[in-house]
Amino acid sequence: MSENRKCLVIFQPSGRRGYIEIGKSIKEASVALGVDIEGVCGEKAICGKCRVRVEEGFFEKYGAKSSRVHLSPMGEAERAFFSLHEEQNGFRLACQARLLGDAVIFVPEESRLGKQVIRKKTAEKVVDLKPAVKKYYVELPQATLDDPLGDWERLQAELSKGYGLTDLTIDYQVLTTLQETIRRGDWKVTTSIWQNKEIIKVEPGESEEAYGLAVDIGTTTVAAYLCDLSTSNTIATASMMNPQVIYGEDVMSRITYTMTHQEGLDQMNEAIITSLNGLIEDAATQASIRRQDIVDMTIVGNTCMHHIFLNINPVYIGKAPFTPARHHSIDVKACDIRLMIAPGAYAHVLPIEAGFVGADNVGVIIAEEPHRQDSIELLIDIGTNGELVLGNRQKIISSSCATGPALEGAEIKFGMRAAPGAIEKIVIDPKTLEVYFKVIGCEKWNSELTSIGAKGICGSGIIDVVPQMFLAGIIDCSGRFRKDIQTPRLRKDDEEPGFVIAWANETSIGQDIVFYQSDLRAVQLAKGAMYAGAKIMMRTLGVEKLDKVILAGAFGSYIDKTSAALLGLFPDCELDNIYSVGNAAGEGARLALLNTDKRQEADEIARQVEYIELTLAPDFDKIFAQAMWIPHMKDKFPHLDHLLQKNKQEDNAKI
Repeated sequence: MSENRKCLVIFQPSGRRGYIEIGKSIKEASVALGVDIEGVCGEKAICGKCRVRVEEGFFEKYGAKSSRVHLSPMGEAERAFFSLHEEQNGFRLACQARLLGDAVIFVPEESRLGKQVIRKKTAEKVVDLKPAVKKYYVELPQATLDDPLGDWERLQAELSKGYGLTDLTIDYQVLTTLQETIRRGDWKVTTSIWQNKEIIKVEPGESEEAYGLAVDIGTTTVAAYLCDLSTSNTIATASMMNPQVIYGEDVMSRITYTMTHQEGLDQMNEAIITSLNGLIEDAATQASIRRQDIVDMTIVGNTCMHHIFLNINPVYIGKAPFTPARHHSIDVKACDIRLMIAPGAYAHVLPIEAGFVGADNVGVIIAEEPHRQDSIELLIDIGTNGELVLGNRQKIISSSCATGPALEGAEIKFGMRAAPGAIEKIVIDPKTLEVYFKVIGCEKWNSELTSIGAKGICGSGIIDVVPQMFLAGIIDCSGRFRKDIQTPRLRKDDEEPGFVIAWANETSIGQDIVFYQSDLRAVQLAKGAMYAGAKIMMRTLGVEKLDKVILAGAFGSYIDKTSAALLGLFPDCELDNIYSVGNAAGEGARLALLNTDKRQEADEIARQVEYIELTLAPDFDKIFAQAMWIPHMKDKFPHLDHLLQKNKQEDNAKI
């Protein structure tokens, strides 16, 4: 708990945090920190729309202990909205619960007024259809007293005679309902068979439709793609914030949580399984099908997410030599891990490469296929945990760097996830230092609007603001704010310099949105880690230049490539050869869902890729320190020279 009668409040999954005066309600704290929570009754405890959950325990990342006793007691009007179980699990009404101490507040999806914009679109590449699950229709001879052969044996015989399928097995749960299903179909049934080995579903009559779900479990976001296995079309997508963010915003903090909390693994596993079942229901509802119609799943995620999803303790991937429990892919019965699809269906989890390079990176590779190219390609999966792939058909290497959540809006004073009202595009006039911006949900610039309602800055805006301040001469190449700039936007708050992006009258939070020196340093640390990783990989592979840079990840399709290059996210490359591919990890999962050859390719490539541990490079600290500069301390950028030279000329003119 802090001094001056204030307490630390952290809202998840938005990541917004700040010190709030003790005695304020959670709803008042959410307004002050720019977190929109539902509520239509004027805070009278009538609508019950502002339900939130108060987390319990010590959160190392924030240095804060969150407790339900740090809130005012629950009154009878509030208690009427919750079951005893919900009350015991920390649910409160944000408009009624008042803060008495530090608190981590989770805002459920249904309570969020400005719904999170999960940007997880895939490239939808064309692939030959070769699913793991196929359907076979058969008509069985009806059993009689003269022919009392068992229904399973009868089904086996017809599948062998009609399709040459032998040595089949049947899922136990399917077997328990087999007789009823056969008779309901008047001895005509359609079987769903996995890998031509096991019957995982039997339906009465003739049915041609079959569906599968490809899932990308990211550290911050989770996305699911429902596909028609008979046409390869993606017919629905569903996405949400990963609910595990309340246990830590990055991989290491979640690993630490399992080490320091006895029930930590169970809590995080339960959170992701519950969320996946929610996405399954959402996707099925969109497509007007039943959950049980989904007969196959493929799943990717980084190694930590992979382990937590499978309920495997990730503690050993957090300790040298960072060994995972399993490298190869695995097929798990969906019902065994409590996934609510067809009871007999399997979930195929793609292989992982190393302790910090997981199945999501393998998904990126099989989607973009750098191992089939002649050009030297750098693939960057931008997220809380940055993953890089470099090479061509001769050799592929990979690495992982702890970029942290800064590029996604967390750890930034006015940073936020991508949601309506988030500033996503920023341009600064180098002469007047006026700021022009766009917010999510509006196509016009702030200068064209009378009512703007900005709430904070999301990832794509953060990628813009640093190079824009650099080009305008507001900061120098080391990332320091210059003292000779004359503008009311440049100021100090509590002795920390900052630059005003949006004035209070342009926001919906009643205060200026400012980008501070500490925010700038957080971005420099993230981008420096990314650049240093690419530089060490280039040296390892023996290449001096990049032919292509491919940006993937949650917001890879939304960041400005020129801004990313100027920021110094990666070494110099021709701008025309820098492009975004959307959620390549999710696309890899989709391809593996639709074609089993891609699953085999994934297993092969995961073992061929050479993983590079960046921190073992003897000069890593030096390379990282140089990469902190904007765009770099020493490296040349001939493809950005026209912008950098202009910046130098304007900088000299100001001096």
